[in-house]
Amino acid sequence: MYLDLSFPPRTSTMVIMEVPTLDCASLRVFLDAAVPSCLVLDCRSFISFNASHIAGSSNVRFSTIVRRRARGGLGLEHIVPNEDTRSRLLSGDFQCVVLLDDRSQDLSQAKKDGTLMVAVTALCRDPCGARVFILKGGFDAFSTEYPEMCTKPTPPQGLSLPLSSSHPESAGPGCSPCNTPLYDQGGPVEILPFLYLGSAYHASRKDMLDMLGITALINVSANCPNHFEDSYQYKSIPVEDNHKADISSWFNEAIEFIDSVRNKGGRVFVHCQAGISRSATICLAYLMRTNRVRLDEAFEFVKQRRSIISPNFSFMGQLLQFESQVLATSSCSTEAGSPALGNTSTVFNFPVSIPVHSSAGQRSFLHSPITTSPTC
Repeated sequence: MYLDLSFPPRTSTMVIMEVPTLDCASLRVFLDAAVPSCLVLDCRSFISFNASHIAGSSNVRFSTIVRRRARGGLGLEHIVPNEDTRSRLLSGDFQCVVLLDDRSQDLSQAKKDGTLMVAVTALCRDPCGARVFILKGGFDAFSTEYPEMCTKPTPPQGLSLPLSSSHPESAGPGCSPCNTPLYDQGGPVEILPFLYLGSAYHASRKDMLDMLGITALINVSANCPNHFEDSYQYKSIPVEDNHKADISSWFNEAIEFIDSVRNKGGRVFVHCQAGISRSATICLAYLMRTNRVRLDEAFEFVKQRRSIISPNFSFMGQLLQFESQVLATSSCSTEAGSPALGNTSTVFNFPVSIPVHSSAGQRSFLHSPITTSPTC
């Protein structure tokens, strides 16, 4: 299939309404090309994008505060925050830019103040020599026609480890799933491919940590031991789970630590005693800062993976204050404030390797969110 992109020059009037659509088959032609010449910008929410997206696409997201301050006139750095990708676009490496949302057939169906409309406006104002298209039918249509071109996380297969093996001293040797606390059941859950969340019991299971490829741990407690200091890199955040604790003062250090491990190709396991309040708060702060998302979005994202998370009231207040700091920054690079958004791709530009929902099976502790009843 040959797609003719030799369109006549546009005038500056009504430029938004003239944005043409691109069908799914034509997009696949671009994606199958030996030399990539198409930049795909996914304007869906970061939760939807992370659940599944077109391989190689980038997620466009910015806060309503940033949008309000820009009065609809956001610059290219907000639409394409990755510096390398933006440089390629400015250099003319991309023949076209394709934007998509969930299911819009054309731009007339997009929300007037939505991310897709704002992104199209910015790109049409400064197209950088690339032709701007809207994907007809959005992600729903493309994923239906070409599911093989979209990320499809698959659970790891193989080893299954019983809960009772290598149980910490606080539990008896005959411990079974039925008398194991709910927060210790299952295993560490994947928040991102390099970030895991769980309990102190999980942190005592070297078999679990090794199976997940963990290289570093953040111990968010004042009294949980670091069991394997000869085997892993540790960072201690000695806060108590009470209303007087100032956990927000540790956010930046924790974020920098996670990014430093990630940039070396490692994986971080964050835990407290139960993996419910303190460690969940650290993971929420990381998502908010590095992905510029609201607390409610980050909370829903993490809760889908570990259903029992519940930061205490004070921690939630500190996260809300942190949210206002993150989202109030007008510059994307300043707003992110994390090495994860430097010259490398953004955090959610690759699939999560373990799905949110999966059936029980071998190595179920590696990929199942905690939904088990305390009474089994």
